[in-house]
Amino acid sequence: MPTSLPHSALTLTSIEQSLIDIARKTIDATTDAGPGEDGVHTMGAAIRTQDGRIFTGVNLYHFTGGPCAELVALGAARAAGALDLSHIVAVGNHGRGVKNPCGRDRQILADYYPEIRVIIDSPQGLVSVLACDLLPFAYDYLAEQS
Repeated sequence: MPTSLPHSALTLTSIEQSLIDIARKTIDATTDAGPGEDGVHTMGAAIRTQDGRIFTGVNLYHFTGGPCAELVALGAARAAGALDLSHIVAVGNHGRGVKNPCGRDRQILADYYPEIRVIIDSPQGLVSVLACDLLPFAYDYLAEQS
């Protein structure tokens, strides 16, 4: 794990703290697994828009690669017409805390929402960083379409 943070890293604001709470409440209300058990719904995510709207989602685990909570929340936001997303966070069920996005989620965030602030657990504690800083030297899908 890298020990230095990108230049975009910021300490959490009260808005970001409340987004973590919303994601935690979402998964705590919907998880299908007991503590220490595997389940289909074990991660919750919350997204905030520039105008303050909140959208949530939970993962749908499947061995073939079901969608992560972040992707479900992104879909919910888009389905409601939200275009200007400002923050995103994912948390594990049963108090497992903030979980960093997987590689697929990082690539999707970098491709479609490079300026969204992603709340992550770093060696220095919880911070928010720009999605474009999550994947140094990332594949640039949009540039490849030209």
